[in-house]
Amino acid sequence: MTTDSAARESRSRGGLGRSTAIFAVWTGLSRVIGLVREIIVAAMFGVGGSIAAFTIAFNIPNVIRSLVADSALSAALIPIYSQLVEDGRRRDAQRLVGAVAGLVSLILGALALVFIAVAPWVMPLFAPGLSADLQDETVRLSQLMFPIVPLLGLTGVVSAVLQANGQFGATGFVPVLWNGIIIAFLGYAAIALPNGDKIATYAIAILVGTLGQLLFLLPALGRVGHFRPSLGRHMPEIRKVLILMLPVSLGLGMINVNAAVDNIFATLISDEAVRAIDAAFRLYILPQGIFSVAISTVLFPSIARMVARRDSAGVRAMVTSGIRQIVFMLVPASLFLMVLAEPITRLTFQRGNFDSEATSLTSQALLTFTIGLVFNGASLLLLRTFFSLQMPWLTTKVAALGFVVNIVLDAAFYVPLGVSGIPLATSIASIVTFCVLVNLLRREVGGLGMRSIVDGFVRCLAAAGVMAVLSWATWNLLDGVLGRSTLAQIVCMGAALGAALAAYLAAARAFEVPELRQLGSLIRPLR
Repeated sequence: MTTDSAARESRSRGGLGRSTAIFAVWTGLSRVIGLVREIIVAAMFGVGGSIAAFTIAFNIPNVIRSLVADSALSAALIPIYSQLVEDGRRRDAQRLVGAVAGLVSLILGALALVFIAVAPWVMPLFAPGLSADLQDETVRLSQLMFPIVPLLGLTGVVSAVLQANGQFGATGFVPVLWNGIIIAFLGYAAIALPNGDKIATYAIAILVGTLGQLLFLLPALGRVGHFRPSLGRHMPEIRKVLILMLPVSLGLGMINVNAAVDNIFATLISDEAVRAIDAAFRLYILPQGIFSVAISTVLFPSIARMVARRDSAGVRAMVTSGIRQIVFMLVPASLFLMVLAEPITRLTFQRGNFDSEATSLTSQALLTFTIGLVFNGASLLLLRTFFSLQMPWLTTKVAALGFVVNIVLDAAFYVPLGVSGIPLATSIASIVTFCVLVNLLRREVGGLGMRSIVDGFVRCLAAAGVMAVLSWATWNLLDGVLGRSTLAQIVCMGAALGAALAAYLAAARAFEVPELRQLGSLIRPLR
């Protein structure tokens, strides 16, 4: 390697480190603010009644969004856009983005109108266990939120272009803005509106927050280039994006289809089960959103560029390193949530209309969710690698397999295990799909560093085991002394979290986990 190429590689790694750190900070902040939003929602609505209708109503446009917008558009657009830029065809890349934006506005806008019209007949199918009144409320709330589909589609296009150009700050910030807008609406509803109007205000807040995201990103897009909307006629690349998007949509959308199926089974347990599982999911997804989403999002454009340069060795090294980083972050998070599921749920949610019974239901669901956390988080990077390889039909088949596994296990578990059974089915499906994705990717890129990945997992699991014991012991000791007041539990959980962090870092150092050094390299760029 020449001195110039070594310098370029060093700058590239430094840029990735800085991008990962910045995106992780914004993503982490958005997840924390999102958790604050969920705490407010739990106190205002509890786990039964109208919040069950809202959960199902929001999930359905979210499924449509995942099938035809947002992440699917981003995953289909970035590889083609990056290939054009690598080939020196930046003007064609800009024309492609304008064509995609035009088609998104036309098609998704029409689709949202259709779903608003048919909601009275379609939405009750997703809430078979709810009362007629709650089914009607599900219809009304979904009609308020269906317009987020075209808005999120356009946001996905803009975010994809910014990230492909290395601009991660603005795209990392918009979820913070989204949550902030919703919290403001909820605060107003809690103070000024009667109970009957509060849930509708929540739905309106979702719509306004989604519009706010798009408007915030548009100036940043203008600084990247000029993108004139069109319908993409006479552009062969637009056809490539649409062909690639179909299996990408099916693969990514299957995750949210699984959530819709989970909600159907949850309504057959009770209307409280729907919200309890959703609240547990919010806690479960917090560490994944902070770590694995940040790592996968930042590495995705770089992997796409390596694929465009046919650098298989670089792809193998980056994916192996990315999986190890995700394992390093998520293994301790999984065990911490597992051993302290009930006190974490109690401290986070138990106030207002969210009572001790709701805490018990939610913590049961959280316990079984944690089993699949690491595997689900690592799968995000594997999926994006296949999208970079422009081989999304493989991931679609794997997603279909996961869907079948999930629905079969939902049916088998929801009666004997109740609220614990549905997250357990999700966890097992996550493990199955991860294993299949790893084997398929090894075949396509000429192998992965499996020995390195397994070694990293074992070392992190051993270090996290030490952490879990010490954090539980710390919480248990202080809980017996200080009691269950909110302030006492904040002290107990804060001490347990501090003990967990110190124990994990010390154990990781003792077990010579190399990601501990990489963690420092991600922090340094922020100084």
